[in-house]
Amino acid sequence: MKQKLKIITAILTTGFIAGNAFAGNQDRAGSAGASELLLNPWARTSGWGSSNVAGVRGLEGQFLNVAGTAFTKKTELLFSHTNYLKGTGIGVNAFGFTQRVGETGVLGLGFMSMNFGDIEVTTTDMPEGGLGKYSATFMNMGISYAKGFTDHIFGGLCVRAINQQIPDAKASGVALDAGIQYVAGKQDNAHFGISLKNVGPKMQFRGDGLSFREVLDYNGTSWTVDQRSESFEMPSQVNIGGAYDFYLGGDTSKVHRVTLAGAFVSNSFTKDEFRFGLEYGFRSFLMLRAGYGYEKGIGTDDQSKDNYRTTAQKGLSAGFTVELPLSKTKGTTFGLDYSYRATAPFDGTHSIGIRMNL
Repeated sequence: MKQKLKIITAILTTGFIAGNAFAGNQDRAGSAGASELLLNPWARTSGWGSSNVAGVRGLEGQFLNVAGTAFTKKTELLFSHTNYLKGTGIGVNAFGFTQRVGETGVLGLGFMSMNFGDIEVTTTDMPEGGLGKYSATFMNMGISYAKGFTDHIFGGLCVRAINQQIPDAKASGVALDAGIQYVAGKQDNAHFGISLKNVGPKMQFRGDGLSFREVLDYNGTSWTVDQRSESFEMPSQVNIGGAYDFYLGGDTSKVHRVTLAGAFVSNSFTKDEFRFGLEYGFRSFLMLRAGYGYEKGIGTDDQSKDNYRTTAQKGLSAGFTVELPLSKTKGTTFGLDYSYRATAPFDGTHSIGIRMNL
């Protein structure tokens, strides 16, 4: 018992130190780049407000807490599509897999891509376009490894390659994620977790798109002017969370489960957040969930006030999962996930995903 208390104390102390180091700073909002790293592309965890830092399982842990990938039993395949801020034409696709290697290790590979549709090419002479269209692409790929150090302690690391690109300019970078989860209780129903996300060197745009030709002297000589873009930092983040599973119907029955989850998110470039989530599970077949994410001013739309909402997110989210067994002997299942996140303006963010456990 004393050993467990030491472990929990160490985890919480680390979290508070990291939280102070990355304390949210509203004045720095907008000065970081690669903000797509803060967008949850998965349907299951986004349904309860990305609050399950302590209890996330499988590939979705690459976003919330990479330690959660260590719970993959054999092989998990996952795909998700998100209609981001419905009405903007922005789509997000994410897919990948986790694979158990050895007795306690799990390898993971995940991809995320944002598509912004066709954008008109404009110039100072033709600001309305008419010169054709181009597309912008944001992509990142994460490679992770996680393992169980004991029956109660799990940890993992994820290295993420990042690419932002238009036809004539691009920026590339790399970031590191790390996470720890601790499981306690008679039925392993108490969960604690900490994750550190998006730690890496600065990124900078380069390419021919930053150059232009201009006449710089009286002789009419044309020169090529090469502009340098300012470098930008990663949107580093610390997540500290806890969750508790309540099993209804007796100590030995796990037919009905209710899980409460909460998390504190310390953002280095934007406001800090508090996230809360609730999930009901009927065996492993049906799960219903809801969540709420709070940050300072999220309920105020009046910009004349000092504290007003500076995000399109309204905080509320909801979703469900239906998971069907395909083979009882092999444990193969097929699942369908859906989530909705309220926004204003626009018509919300919708995510749908499919998963297979082999």
